[in-house]
Amino acid sequence: MPVTPLLLPTPHSCSWTGAWHAVVGTPRIHQDPALPAEGYRVTIGAGGIDLFCGDPAGEHHGQATLAQLRLQSPAGVWPGCDITDHPVFATRGVMLDVSRDRIPTLGELQRVIRQLAGWKINHLQLYVEHTVAYQGHDAAWAGTDALTLAELKILEATCHEVGITLAANQNCFGHLSAWFRQPAYAPLAEIAPEGWWDFNGLVSRQGGFSLCPGDPRALALVDDLLSQLLPTLAAPWVNIGCDETFDVGQGRSQAEVAQRGRATVYAEFVAKVCAIAKRHGKRPQFWADIALEHPEALSLLPDDLLGLAWGYEGDSPFARWLDQLGSREAWVCPGTSSWRSFTGRTTERKANLLAAARDGAGRATGYLVTDWGDLGHRQQWPISLHGLAEAAHRAWSGTAPYDPRTGGLHALGDPAWGTWLDTLGDLDLDLRRLGGRTPGVPLRNATALFTDWHKPLDDKWMSDINPWHRCRERLQDLPSMPQANDELDVTLLHVRLSLERAIARRSRDHQRLRQLAPEVHGLVEAHRHSWLARCRPGGLAASCSHDLAIAEALERA
Repeated sequence: MPVTPLLLPTPHSCSWTGAWHAVVGTPRIHQDPALPAEGYRVTIGAGGIDLFCGDPAGEHHGQATLAQLRLQSPAGVWPGCDITDHPVFATRGVMLDVSRDRIPTLGELQRVIRQLAGWKINHLQLYVEHTVAYQGHDAAWAGTDALTLAELKILEATCHEVGITLAANQNCFGHLSAWFRQPAYAPLAEIAPEGWWDFNGLVSRQGGFSLCPGDPRALALVDDLLSQLLPTLAAPWVNIGCDETFDVGQGRSQAEVAQRGRATVYAEFVAKVCAIAKRHGKRPQFWADIALEHPEALSLLPDDLLGLAWGYEGDSPFARWLDQLGSREAWVCPGTSSWRSFTGRTTERKANLLAAARDGAGRATGYLVTDWGDLGHRQQWPISLHGLAEAAHRAWSGTAPYDPRTGGLHALGDPAWGTWLDTLGDLDLDLRRLGGRTPGVPLRNATALFTDWHKPLDDKWMSDINPWHRCRERLQDLPSMPQANDELDVTLLHVRLSLERAIARRSRDHQRLRQLAPEVHGLVEAHRHSWLARCRPGGLAASCSHDLAIAEALERA
């Protein structure tokens, strides 16, 4: 262990005496009303351990700090110190995606909750599109191993035990493609199953994505879902989603949008969803991206609708978004940069988490970090957890310097993991900087290795082979893992095969491409094994389908 203990989050004020003390007995607890909300003070000396707190949350956080010190105190010998601490953000939240295939087992979710509480996280959301077992809607969630309402109650109880609020989360407008793939729900969509639409100028997509805002049956579905979900959880919040509804106006509501404006049509539907939430005594939150793109929509939304300002790059303009939201209460919502990758994106993650803390401090009342699962949720849990550890520091300590060794220790058990994972997450940084849609603009929201893995074998993207060779050399120079880890073995296999495929397809080495096919099948089996160690089997086949399609293409090369 380090000579100076590592604490996550890093306290605002901490002095170490350099002495170590054999302490017998439990900490003495003192009430100190002068401490700020959730604040605490810990002193350790020859006379023992004293914990000062002003409220129950402060005592909980002080005990969490002592637990981390105990981990690093051999044989009951404690480091002399004086720690005074309190949070920058009142709400420090984590949102885990349980809708893109990967749903952890109940026991795994409970374990994660307790780990997050030890890092002073006090808010949790599980992002839901179709993976709650709503009564009467079996067709939407069948085969997913959906979370039941009873399981949500169990998770709520676990959260309550450790000082975390579990808030309801159900996307109520967009991101509902899984529903619309079922014939019973397809008529509620803005876009017909055979229809094509433009996703914000990035890609063309086919089929339903958002509810048609003018269809009364769409609101009735939302009412049914929220009427089942919201009474289940006691928290005062519900995240109603409503993000990225770019298809609205490209299908059934085209004439209405042309006549009244997209912002008006969007805002009126969101306001109706808010009314349902408030009927159940919940205050709604929404992803604010569409409203921020159409500021005229903000005045049409309920004043108490909390805005979630999200962005996942280092240049995400959280300050501007908070300015646009004005007097409306808002949270800043950065990300772990784990999704659409195998390795994470270290440089982008660090800059993004810091920007949200810098711009949100003193203005946003909450800091909610998101961990998404796009395209099969194939990042392994240690990659996500590494980002969550840094986010916990930013949510509590703001812009204070962050030592990745603290995350390595408290997330994975060894400080060396922090440095190793940071190095891994920038393995293809040079390629990311070259791979954007516009010259001079880096690739966004994905790593280059992950992006290229999904390109057709004859695709011309980033055709210069030399940067790919250099990336393979960096992989070869990567130090050994600090400890054995089956999940990160899968990560490294994914990285190696993606590089081998990238180089072979650019050199038109069809023999080598065909040779890779059996290895990709082996990768799929390793992914299956890793998945089942933590997660339910329901979404596993869908997750594996992405890599199986790549293996089949290699066999035909």
